[in-house]
Amino acid sequence: MFHKRKRFYIIYYTIITIFAFVMIYPLLWLFASSFKPHAEIFQYMTSLIPKNFTLENYIEGWKGFGGITFATFFKNSFILATGVTVGIVLSSSMIAYGLARIPFPGRNFWFTCVMLTLMLPGQVQMIPRYILFFKLGWVNSFKPLIVPAFFGGAFFIFLIMQFIRGIPLELDESASIDGAGRFSIFWHIILPNIKPALITSTIFAFYWTWDDFMGPLLYLNKPQLYPVALALKNFADPTTITNWGAIFAMSILSLIPIFFIFIFFQKYMETGIATTGIRG
Repeated sequence: MFHKRKRFYIIYYTIITIFAFVMIYPLLWLFASSFKPHAEIFQYMTSLIPKNFTLENYIEGWKGFGGITFATFFKNSFILATGVTVGIVLSSSMIAYGLARIPFPGRNFWFTCVMLTLMLPGQVQMIPRYILFFKLGWVNSFKPLIVPAFFGGAFFIFLIMQFIRGIPLELDESASIDGAGRFSIFWHIILPNIKPALITSTIFAFYWTWDDFMGPLLYLNKPQLYPVALALKNFADPTTITNWGAIFAMSILSLIPIFFIFIFFQKYMETGIATTGIRG
């Protein structure tokens, strides 16, 4: 019996390891190719070990294009990701608190409206939103990308609401008896008890904004305002020989913030998702 179980685990973990390698192989190939000379990248496509190791791709890639280095593009990405993350987490938590805790006429109706927005395809909203921001004079600025985040996001509102509903209502009532107002209850009782949900929302908001390509493509026309995602696309020039090594190198650098955020906050994200699901 022991040998059968041991044989089963050996086969099981072997298969899992093979599948894991297949899934992560593109990322490994991207990382290895960022250290290969241009001629070697596609000549030895299956090789994960550079035959002629070089850092030239990172040096050339960091120079950017049009006299704008990738330092500017990374700075723009951090501005966008930070602004959107702060706005959407703050506003969504306040809206979720209102919908979950404050009784007011039409609460269920407005909650339904918020949830219905999840079913709207992003393509349907593109033209109306662009017309609105164009008339406001916000095109070619970060405003169309950051300001809407301060009005909440349906996914994050729902996520945080599920967490708030798991907090005993008696805590609110006790604080209210002691003279605490709505904002005080929200700040001193609700927020400390929904940290996993807030951290989960922060991770998702930062990740989605950092990787967003369509939003900056619609509203930003000046290269000085490009985030990394848009800069990588424009780095490839179809009229000349594209420096794929430099693109791969900058792609690897663009993954570093997401990688570290995921590593450092993974346990909070798992707790937030698991607990939200249980309390829902």
